[in-house]
Amino acid sequence: MTVDLLRLRAERMARGITQDRMAEGMGWKSRTPYAKRENGLVSIGADELIKMANILGYEPNQIGIFFQLTFPKENKRRHNHERIFYYTS
Repeated sequence: MTVDLLRLRAERMARGITQDRMAEGMGWKSRTPYAKRENGLVSIGADELIKMANILGYEPNQIGIFFQLTFPKENKRRHNHERIFYYTS
């Protein structure tokens, strides 16, 4: 599973919360650390995700909505009966 960054952004925007406000709620002095996480440049830690969800009005047991299931990517068939799968994490 990976964090669904589009969902995180959509939830933030739907609530009218700016990146500046999210950063402030996280205890950061500027929006840059938050923006880097929302844009996928920096990984979001579990504690950070819980805190972000809380700022957005979610309880820790509701953070599942911010996860995206990853499915195997199918590569081209080598032979008619053989398929190769790659797993992403």
